[in-house]
Amino acid sequence: MKSKLLLTLLVLLLGASKIDAQTEAELEKLSIFSEYVKSKNYDAAYAPWMELRTTTPKLNKAIYIFGERILKDKISNSEGDQKTTYILDLLKLWEERSVNFSKITPKGAYLAKASQLKYDNRNLLGESNEILYANFDSAYNSDVKTFTNPKSLYTYFSLMVGLYDSSSKSAQELFSKYDDISEKIDFEVKNYTNKRNAFLDQDGEVIELSRKDNSRLKSYNSYLKAYNQIAGSIDTKLGTRANCENLVPLYARDFEEFKSDGIWLQRAMNRMYAKGCNDDPLFVTIVEQKNALEPNADTAFYLGILKDKAGNSKEALAFYNQAVDLETSSFEKSKILYKIATSFKKKGRFSQARSYYMKALKANPSMGKCHLSIAAMYAKSANKCGTDNFSKRAVYWLAAKEAAKAGRIDPTMKKNASKSIANYEAKAPQKSEIFSSGRTGQVIKVGCWIGRSVTVPSL
Repeated sequence: MKSKLLLTLLVLLLGASKIDAQTEAELEKLSIFSEYVKSKNYDAAYAPWMELRTTTPKLNKAIYIFGERILKDKISNSEGDQKTTYILDLLKLWEERSVNFSKITPKGAYLAKASQLKYDNRNLLGESNEILYANFDSAYNSDVKTFTNPKSLYTYFSLMVGLYDSSSKSAQELFSKYDDISEKIDFEVKNYTNKRNAFLDQDGEVIELSRKDNSRLKSYNSYLKAYNQIAGSIDTKLGTRANCENLVPLYARDFEEFKSDGIWLQRAMNRMYAKGCNDDPLFVTIVEQKNALEPNADTAFYLGILKDKAGNSKEALAFYNQAVDLETSSFEKSKILYKIATSFKKKGRFSQARSYYMKALKANPSMGKCHLSIAAMYAKSANKCGTDNFSKRAVYWLAAKEAAKAGRIDPTMKKNASKSIANYEAKAPQKSEIFSSGRTGQVIKVGCWIGRSVTVPSL
């Protein structure tokens, strides 16, 4: 009776169909091994699971969901040839799942898992870097939509870097793969950011959520944290291989061949800008060619950069605003606005920079790095925007308050925000100074471009 009840619950949870056509023995085994797995008694689950896997592979998806757990436990608790056997069997299990439950087995995701498993056990399996890369490449190209695992994306690119370093891949192949994977990461970040923003108000604060939605928000934040970490790791992995000394000759050599290729032009100008190669005449050539061929928000932004460098601030601003107007996606618009703001910040034009950071936040309320940038500008201006030593240092409270917003609206920024807050608070007047000044609770108006007020903390 108990096993039948357990089976019924299992069926409801896992979605088995037409179970009445199965034998009582099969149903019992399904229930038994499932309960063993749920209690993490994988050794006991192994025999009834293997029997069902062999005799009735289409009975229930639990055979593959729970079977993966069983084999992973076997792999982690074995060595040598025995471990190899279990690894190969897990790879076989995923292949069987793709045959028997193809509709619920995303091809890219499972081929990525298989590729990662081979990579993690490459010494045991005797797999070469060439073969491993080919596995990842095949998985990625077969179903890029569901190839989303951050770790696998990093491994995929790491293998490409290794092959480039061994002269097995060209510089063009390396940079193309970097762009390819970076664009994939950007897509996933955009996807999860938009999902997260649905749970935020215009100020970036979390609205009241149900337990289910709160769980979803935590999941989105977790993915965003992972993708941001991987993006940084990929940049680190690429390192100086994509410096101007390497990029400029490569793009100069290939320009004539690819000058009518919009994707090549887009990636070339983005890469040159990202690596600080925008002082090279080739950057101008590529931007102008892309603008003539396929004008877009990026070309308008880069034309603004060029006008700024030439000292034409008015024309530069017109191009910057054109870049914003050309972008239809709020998420992409926020990235353009952030770039414009950062450009102004680098030139010390802090008021304009803050204005564009605030516009970026309006387009993407969870863009915490905008608040960190504003906080940094406040801190840098502390000496200039106070009337005496106390009020000058009081600006650091304002900076700390701004940095706190970053961590509050964007969990991926919490660590950086905490460091910034601690740094700013250490530079602000301390308790003894507040006491001796007699200004506790006083509102201090911060002048110059900041034009904000800060309240002296109460003791």
